[in-house]
Amino acid sequence: MKIGFVGLGKMGANMVERLLQNKHDIVAFDLNASARENVAKKGATTASSLKALVDSLPSPRSVWVMVPAGGPTEEAIENISKLMKSGDTIIDGGNSFYKDSIRLCTKLKEKGIDFIDVGTSGGIWGLENGYCLMIGGEKSAVSRLDPIFKSLAPQDGYQHVGPSGAGHFVKMVHNGIEYGMLQAYAEGFQILNAKKEYSLDLARISKLWNRGSVVRSWLLELAEDAFKKDPNLASIKGYVEDSGEGRWTVEEALELNVTAPVITTSLLERIRSRQEESFAAKVIAALRNEFGGHAVRKER
Repeated sequence: MKIGFVGLGKMGANMVERLLQNKHDIVAFDLNASARENVAKKGATTASSLKALVDSLPSPRSVWVMVPAGGPTEEAIENISKLMKSGDTIIDGGNSFYKDSIRLCTKLKEKGIDFIDVGTSGGIWGLENGYCLMIGGEKSAVSRLDPIFKSLAPQDGYQHVGPSGAGHFVKMVHNGIEYGMLQAYAEGFQILNAKKEYSLDLARISKLWNRGSVVRSWLLELAEDAFKKDPNLASIKGYVEDSGEGRWTVEEALELNVTAPVITTSLLERIRSRQEESFAAKVIAALRNEFGGHAVRKER
């Protein structure tokens, strides 16, 4: 299947490569010339502009947008939509706020352009393992792009979860849960680390817990890797960003009158990490770097 792909950062470039491995024909664009060159080496066709990208696609055309949420996504979709015709499709695979996705869908529908919001999880490991895809939009548009979703995801790793906005809503809550899980692991490792008289090996304990325990997970595998590289996380500053979804999840819980104390507290702990050093924050920073390639602040 031939599809356009806009945004060749850590996630986008790997997604393009996975699609190429599955024999899809990709026309890729990024403002960064070196990013375009990198995917060209993998077999993608590159475009020098959005117009060139859209013009190179057969009708009905489909363009996947994988750029930072907010302004960059809005601008990219606005510019691409001006080049498209009725029956074409724009896919937003970033971490956009679901209400923004609903608004964009309504706006594009006036032009006859389908909009699909795809919550994408898998981080920098998605190239090898596949991406979990949470898909929102009209059934007919989603079905047409099934070959793309099937190639990006592992077996049973994608699902059409509902109408416009549903994909990004499910991904928002997914990331809220992630906040809570990271915080629980972080607090546990902080307690272990504080018990100095035992000189506990956190990498070995991470590996142990993944052998039959009820807390085993991929995050523990990543914790093992992180502790092997830096047993005391001495090189990592305990400063943890929040990318928006945790805040949105808490706000949504308040709107729905649903209690979410764990997710709320984990969000507040991330904010607190910017004011005072803590080992727990170092654990979260290290794990985010391991699974998503998110930047860490180094100790001086």
